[in-house]
Amino acid sequence: MAIFKMDELRNMSAEEIAEELKKLQSEIVRERGLVSAGGAPEKPGRIKEIRRTIARIKTVQRERTS
Repeated sequence: MAIFKMDELRNMSAEEIAEELKKLQSEIVRERGLVSAGGAPEKPGRIKEIRRTIARIKTVQRERTS
């Protein structure tokens, strides 16, 4: 999954943003499942990156509704 910057997200359509949000949410569930099962993630900082990207996406969605 790609990690997006705010200007990239603002240039995307609402459908593209919703699709990326779904992908990132499923990826974070997978990563957290791996960690909770006792496994070591390949990239330990990936969960933090995904969380931040999800927050950016939700911020852009909120900006567009108000």
